Amino acid sequence: MSESETSEKLYDVIVPPGVPRSIIVDISKKFDVEVVSRQRPLKYANMDGDVRNLLAFRCKKDVAIQVQDYMMAELNKFIGEDES
Repeated sequence: MSESETSEKLYDVIVPPGVPRSIIVDISKKFDVEVVSRQRPLKYANMDGDVRNLLAFRCKKDVAIQVQDYMMAELNKFIGEDES
């Protein structure tokens, strides 16, 4: 493996709180991702400044774009906003 292959930049796609586990598992099986934990500060009403551990999918940029699109489509289906 060349140095450029080993040092390729990876991106994190944050999983919003409330995403069903079935979607998370589905993505982890369909795409070349690593599920990781990321600390993110919260900026909601009475939680301003609190830090929360959130899940993220770590992957290459082209995969991150696919994962983001797929996750949003699956969430829309889940909440009944799928127009297809």
